[in-house]
Amino acid sequence: MVRVVLRILTFELTGLAAIGMWALRRKHGVPRGATVVTYAKEQAFVLTLFAFAMAVETLVVDLLLLSLGVPAWLRIAVLVGDLYGLLFVAVMAAGCATRPHVVTRDELHIRYGVYFGVRVPRELITAVRAGGSLNEDSMVAVKDGRLTVAVASRVNVTVELAEPVTVVRPLGRRAEVTSIRFFADSPETLMAALRSGEPAQHQHP
Repeated sequence: MVRVVLRILTFELTGLAAIGMWALRRKHGVPRGATVVTYAKEQAFVLTLFAFAMAVETLVVDLLLLSLGVPAWLRIAVLVGDLYGLLFVAVMAAGCATRPHVVTRDELHIRYGVYFGVRVPRELITAVRAGGSLNEDSMVAVKDGRLTVAVASRVNVTVELAEPVTVVRPLGRRAEVTSIRFFADSPETLMAALRSGEPAQHQHP
């Protein structure tokens, strides 16, 4: 339990740093010459609507509690909870924007915001193909040696491996996988980079 709490605190602190990087339009963990492949565009609109709805709800609830004359401590507690919800949405958006998938000469780095990342040596990749599903249940899941990293319930790229790689799920559980399904805004760019001797030079902002 302590380990889980520490991981959650780490996510919070890393997320705050990601918001700063997002404001400065910087990317995390992208070496010079690497191919950047984003994955957050599918969920950006939904997160924007969600944040707007939460902001309106925060204002309305605070005004309602004020009109009802509830104790100040209760108003503050509710307000803090609502603001934390807004912060969570901002952290998710910033984390995904500043931590894209990355292809270098040596590895494929698959990520989901500040919550998940796995580095796959390119020499272990035996096949890469487009295609997937639209109704994944979990953001990060492992079943029968297959890792799924979904965005807005979608995956559209599959990578097969010659040997297992170890992945660490968001709350710390480890697993070995030989197949990875994930989402990319431009699967064509990612596959071209993986199939070439060197990463493709086209980069997404």
